[in-house]
Amino acid sequence: MNIKKSARRFAPLVIGASLLAGPAMAQDLTIATSVPSLGFPFFVHMENELNAEAEKLGDIEVLNYDGQNSSPKQTGDMEAAIIRGVDGVVISPLDSVAMAPAVRQVVEAGIPVVTIDRRVDGVEGILSHVGADNVKGGEAQGELIMKLFPDGARIINLQGQPGASPAIDRNKGLHNVLDKVSDKYEFVAEQTANFAREEGASVTEGILGGLDTPPDVIVAANDDMALGAMQVAQERGIDAAIIGFDALPEALAAIRAGTLTATIEQMPGGQSRKAMDTIVAYLRDGTEPEKLVLLTPIAITKDNLDKAERLGEID
Repeated sequence: MNIKKSARRFAPLVIGASLLAGPAMAQDLTIATSVPSLGFPFFVHMENELNAEAEKLGDIEVLNYDGQNSSPKQTGDMEAAIIRGVDGVVISPLDSVAMAPAVRQVVEAGIPVVTIDRRVDGVEGILSHVGADNVKGGEAQGELIMKLFPDGARIINLQGQPGASPAIDRNKGLHNVLDKVSDKYEFVAEQTANFAREEGASVTEGILGGLDTPPDVIVAANDDMALGAMQVAQERGIDAAIIGFDALPEALAAIRAGTLTATIEQMPGGQSRKAMDTIVAYLRDGTEPEKLVLLTPIAITKDNLDKAERLGEID
């Protein structure tokens, strides 16, 4: 029997396990990580940072799971992690509601869970959530629009994947700011493009085809959609401000080149390091973490590119 797992599940054994095994007992750990889809560069970077932090901490085996943009696949991965008997799970759930039963199953198996970037709704016992304050990120987009267009603007809003907490929160933040001045700032179209570049392009194409007057702004809930919209705007010769979210290297390069107006930096590397540190400290030292850790996103434009976490990745 694995003593440290028994100690987590049955409180009376904790003291005895500590006396028997001593401090070295929890040095070798197996931690499962799960992201919604490695088809998105954002999650590739996040997984890489999780792995790098685990290597830095030492004596950790990391099992990386790719949700492949499918809640059933991500659910199956969590079941596999339980069967494997991992010591902890760091997960960015594809859907905040659909993934709740799977995360609850992990918690009930006595395995500590830290959620990262995306929340899970209605599950008791999650160790901690580490993410960006996506409402504030959306508000940063809205505030930038007001700064760029003080006299008002017509806006296309490309929303993220329905059910994903970042999509919900970013949209909320954007409306928090602009709904207060709706007499000046008009959403001429709002439609999901599911965080995907191809859909960002096709949805933008469809919206522009139905407008008599081009928009002043295209705001997107991530950079992939913004880059898709940027391509369409360039092909149509439309001079609109385009604002993304995530500060991907490709987006930063486009900002430097002047083809993308701005993005929102949400420090995915910082989130990843904090999440891995949190679960390892709990497993090795019993350190109780903060239940909610939110980093504050900032708008990145040509004027403050040096503030971007991944600036060093562009030529």
